[in-house]
Amino acid sequence: MDIIKTEHINDLLDVYKELLTKKQQEIMDMYFLYDLSLSEIANECNISRSAVYDLIKRVTKTLENYEEKLQIIAKKEKILQTIKNLDKETKKKIEEIL
Repeated sequence: MDIIKTEHINDLLDVYKELLTKKQQEIMDMYFLYDLSLSEIANECNISRSAVYDLIKRVTKTLENYEEKLQIIAKKEKILQTIKNLDKETKKKIEEIL
């Protein structure tokens, strides 16, 4: 999985993780936070490798659906961009005064 996709899923987990079951949280953490392989997770959780893969795919889709409906990350990014733009405007006004 590429780094951009991993970062996006980690962002989703930061916001929506508490909406997942404990087992889903543990497996997603093992895969995305601790970078364990599917086989390592399967051995640790005593389930099949395909079960781990299916859970990760299903939970990723669930997280994407949460963001699509709630748009918490999108709103956060918009707020940060607005703050960044305010800083530029403030600097410009200060330069004009000086």
